[in-house]
Amino acid sequence: MQPSAIRRDVLAGQVVPGAFVFEFFSPGMSKILVNAGCRFAIFDMEHTGLGFETLKWLFASCRGLPIEPMVRVPTGQYTWLARALDLGARGVMIPMVESAEQARSILQACRYPPLGRRGAAFGFAQCDYEGGDVGAKIAAIHERTLVIAQIETERGLEQVEAIAAVDGIDVLWVGHFDLSNFMGLPGRFDDPRFVEAMARVARVARENGKAAGFMATDKAWVDRVKALGYTMIAAGTDCGVLQQGYARIVDEIGD
Repeated sequence: MQPSAIRRDVLAGQVVPGAFVFEFFSPGMSKILVNAGCRFAIFDMEHTGLGFETLKWLFASCRGLPIEPMVRVPTGQYTWLARALDLGARGVMIPMVESAEQARSILQACRYPPLGRRGAAFGFAQCDYEGGDVGAKIAAIHERTLVIAQIETERGLEQVEAIAAVDGIDVLWVGHFDLSNFMGLPGRFDDPRFVEAMARVARVARENGKAAGFMATDKAWVDRVKALGYTMIAAGTDCGVLQQGYARIVDEIGD
């Protein structure tokens, strides 16, 4: 079993680029992202029609490539988290984490005993279908798996210090549209209250030895979040990137 290629860098506060994939679930996507310089890919199950069969296939397309396949599940329940990890997820993102109790419940689903309550499924996709010592496998799986809690509601923001203090939560990831909506500031990303919320999440992550994560859709967002201390940064959305790329060429054709 290969160790994570990025977890150490993420937790050390190094800037780690990746991508968020919402639409183009194709066998070539992982290699395209590698060629673009991405070190991780987060495949979205929350807002898309992506199912487990396709997710397993996408994870398989990452084997042998220098990219870590991850998934955003729709909710932090055991059936979503444990199954995604069994299929080979190297990281799991959970939307709308709002309390330390919820964070601990998530970790119970992601960890084997005695740290958690995850059921055993060895020799399958997560192990690359290999045998070996089970204890060593458990240690390797725990070591390589990133657990990403999304802070994207007013309740999550209120409890961000408590969530960050939970051992095993690795990344605090701001979902900026949801956070602005739940703060009563829909899309008002320059509002001082939202700016302070973004700064607070990054600050709390740093103080607790975690990373702060964000999906940036353009250079302005990249510069902004890096200045605040966000270091796990995904490019996205894939459909937006494709549309913008085509639009630039189409504009040239029309001139």
